[in-house]
Amino acid sequence: MGIPVMIMGESGSGKSYSIRNMNPDTVGIFNVSNKLLPFRGAARFKQVKGANASYTTIEKTILRGRLNRYVIDDSQYLMAFEAFSKANEVGYGKFTNMAVNFYNLVQAAIAAPDDTITYFLHHVEQNDMGKIKAKTLGKMLDNQLTLEGLFGIVLLCKADGTRHYFETQSDGYTTAKSPAEMFDVTIDNDLQMVDEKIREYYEMEAVH
Repeated sequence: MGIPVMIMGESGSGKSYSIRNMNPDTVGIFNVSNKLLPFRGAARFKQVKGANASYTTIEKTILRGRLNRYVIDDSQYLMAFEAFSKANEVGYGKFTNMAVNFYNLVQAAIAAPDDTITYFLHHVEQNDMGKIKAKTLGKMLDNQLTLEGLFGIVLLCKADGTRHYFETQSDGYTTAKSPAEMFDVTIDNDLQMVDEKIREYYEMEAVH
């Protein structure tokens, strides 16, 4: 089975930047919003961009298993763009459908060939209690799906003006989480290092 991992954070907190140290020959990137990656050498990475990075394409590619690590950047735009396309539809059912589509994507990441890790780079928002959580399209979709509940590893990107880093555990005001002893509470903003730690912890094969 595969492992879905959520990397969440504000815009500019370093989600995309964390890709920089990965080997471009061993990772596939689904660039949903068709933006430029914020580091030198980004053109070397294999990318499916814009409208081509659809739910169907992502799921088929992950399940095919030609690579064993993928990045979806930014995954919340899959929901946002679908919502835009259904703006004229009325009724509560469209929110259920959007929740099902995202749920099925995570399930595809789990059903992927062994040793496959799929990273969902995702924006955040604050709920009514001030807690930082993965961004959705509002309460109507939240009532259908708790995104972080689908992931065993949720890292929070942060920047303090001098560096970018990940928080790996909740301080009570975020939904960050990770297995015991996998990471320190704060770690470098480096998806390559995160990938190595996950593979070591679960005794997974190296990247191919």
